[in-house]
Amino acid sequence: MPFVELDTNLPASRVPAGLEKRLGAAAAAILGKPEDRVSVTVRPGLAMAVGGSTEPCAQLVVSSIGVVGTAEENRGHSAGFFEFLTKELALGQDRLVIRFYPLEPWQIGKKGTVMTFL
Repeated sequence: MPFVELDTNLPASRVPAGLEKRLGAAAAAILGKPEDRVSVTVRPGLAMAVGGSTEPCAQLVVSSIGVVGTAEENRGHSAGFFEFLTKELALGQDRLVIRFYPLEPWQIGKKGTVMTFL
């Protein structure tokens, strides 16, 4: 169950309509998870700086069970997310940062329990 959170200082008017759905589909493909399990949040218009600059930028946080736990996995994931987001947001690669967090099934609650028991 991947969680994908995109924070950006781009105003909402510069974030393409429907980005959350396309980002969810891209995340499913990149991570090899079913799209109906992906949760996406897009937060535009934030006060942000990357590398000491407040020029347009974005930070992506990707948390998931079983697919973001190694450097080798994340190298491939990073390439896919960078390709998608630099095109969608018209940002240079130096204006985007991604953080990967591996999760355990007991850390995700769903349907009144945790994923361990589902």
